Amino acid sequence: MSRRRKNQRSGENCSESGILDERILVLVFESMNWDPHVLCKVACVSHKLRAVARRVLWRELCVSRAPRMVGALISSAPSGRVGGGWHALAKLFFFCCGCVSSRHFRVDRTLPGHFVGASRFSKTSGKSFLARKCWGDLLYVSDPCEHEMGPDEDDIGVYRGVFSAFMKSRTRACLIKRQVELEAHVRCPYCGARVWSMTAARLVPQSAWKRLGSHNGRLEYFVCVNGHLHGNCWLVPLSSDDDYDDDGNDLDGDDVGVNGKVRRGA
Repeated sequence: MSRRRKNQRSGENCSESGILDERILVLVFESMNWDPHVLCKVACVSHKLRAVARRVLWRELCVSRAPRMVGALISSAPSGRVGGGWHALAKLFFFCCGCVSSRHFRVDRTLPGHFVGASRFSKTSGKSFLARKCWGDLLYVSDPCEHEMGPDEDDIGVYRGVFSAFMKSRTRACLIKRQVELEAHVRCPYCGARVWSMTAARLVPQSAWKRLGSHNGRLEYFVCVNGHLHGNCWLVPLSSDDDYDDDGNDLDGDDVGVNGKVRRGA
C-alpha cells in the first residue's frame, strides 16, 4: 500500500511538472502574446500557479508591454524589483481604479474600476505632477481615463502612475520631512498599501492641473508607500500631442496595450 501511494505521488509530481515549469509557462504565454485576461485566470487556478505568476509571469508581461518604461523603473531598483510587486504594476497598466469621494474631491456617485484596453504612460506627464524641489524624481503618469458624468457636468478624469525608486525619491523625503500623515480611509487600489494625499500635503503643482486640463482645486491624487499614484480630476477638453513627434511617435514613454503592440519612441 505504501509503495502504491509513493508511486501515485511521484506520478502526480510528474504530471504537474509541465504546467508548473516556469520556462514552459513563459513559452505558452509568449505564444498568446501575454494576454492579461488569460494570465489572471491561470493565477487563480492554484496557489502554486499564483506563486509562479507573481515570481515570473507578471514581470514578463510588464516587460513585453512597456520595455522602456520597465527598464527605467528597475534601473535603480534593488535586485531589479519594483515596489508592491510585478502583479501590482501589471494591474496599474491595465486597470482604471474608478473614482470615489475623498476629502478634497467630492462626487455624487461612485465610478467603478474597469479594465482598459490601452493606456499611455509618460514621464513628461509625470514631471508635471512633481513639485519643483522634486524634479529629480522619475514618475510615469497615464493620460486620464475619461468618464462621462452627464450633460450638465464636466467629465471626470481618472489617472494613475508609478515612481521609480520611490524609497529614495525626493517626493518621499519631502512627505516624511513635512510629517504628512497617511490617509486613514484610503488604500492603494493596486497594491493595497497606505497612501498620502498629495493635495493635503500641498505638493500639487499648478503644472498638474494644467496638464490634465482641469482647474486649480478640482483634483486630488494619492501616492502609496510603494510609489503608486492614483487620482481624479474634473476635466475640460484636453489635447496631449506635445509628447509626440510629427510622425506620431511617443517621445518619452510607452503605450501599454492589451494586444501587445507598443509604440516606441524614436
